[in-house]
Formats: sequence, structure tokens, C-alpha cells
Amino acid sequence: RAVRRAVRRAAVTLSLAWALTLGAVTWLLLVLAGPWALGSDSLAGAAAYLYAAASRICHQLPDRSFAIDEVQLPVCARCFGLYLSGAIGALLAWFGAPRPVRRARPLLVAFAIPTGLTWGLEAAGLAGLSNVIRALAALPLGGAAGWVFVRMLRYDADSNGREIHHSRTPARFG
Repeated sequence: RAVRRAVRRAAVTLSLAWALTLGAVTWLLLVLAGPWALGSDSLAGAAAYLYAAASRICHQLPDRSFAIDEVQLPVCARCFGLYLSGAIGALLAWFGAPRPVRRARPLLVAFAIPTGLTWGLEAAGLAGLSNVIRALAALPLGGAAGWVFVRMLRYDADSNGREIHHSRTPARFG
């Protein structure tokens, strides 16, 4: 029974890691395809839903957003930087052995500093930054978050796998 639970936990945890990675990559591709889809007769309706969904998590201010062929992305430059690097970080977390992430919280806090600093400077009216700076400042946080979350899930799944291996009792004869 314990082995069955451990197998289930390992499978669910590994599935979550894959789902997080695929979700991050899919969301990034949807964000990039948004402007193109808006210009397509057959996909304009789906693109409208994409932009509406993105409006729930992003202000979508035109002057703070990148554009492709003069059509605004469904998220601002800062969000785009987070999603781009989050997808890359999640993908990179699949390389190498699944090891525990030491000091994950301090790591995430440190990598959030550029994003927080640029946001704070703009919110206080002390600086007007370009979209490139906003996106670049978000790259460390998104990349670290994607890498940490997927790496931790992989390690947890691997730990459950070791639990399964070590829980086997030797066969008894006689």
C-alpha cells in the first residue's frame, strides 16, 4: 500500500512538472501569436478571448507593451519578460539530475529585485523606463521561478521514486 501511494505521488508530481513546463511554453506561444491571430479572419474570435484572459493578469497599457507588426501583444513588456524567461527556466530545469533547490526563497527574492526596483521607480514617478528595460528587469525573476518550481517538482518525484526503491522488503524463503 505504501509503495502504491509513493508511486502515485511520484507520478502526480512529475505530471505537475510537465504540466507547468508545457503550460509556460504554451502561454508564451499564445502571447506571441496573439497579434497574428487578431489579423486572421478565422482566429480573431479566439484572439479576443486571449486578450480578454490576459487583461485579468495584466494592465495591457499600449505604451508599456511590445507590438508585432504594429499590433500590441496581449501583455505588457514586464509580463512578457516574465513569461519568456519563465518558459525558458522551466525548460532548463529538465536538464541535469533532479537535485533539491537550496535556498529557493532567498534566490527568488534576490532575482525579484530588478523587477521590484524598476516597478517601484516607475510607481514613485522617479523614472520612466523603456519597454526593453522593463522586460529585461523581469527576466531574472521569471527564469528563476520557472527553474525553481519545475526543479523542485522533479526532485520531489525523484525522492518518491527513491522511497519506493528503499521500501522493498527482501524476499523470505522458508
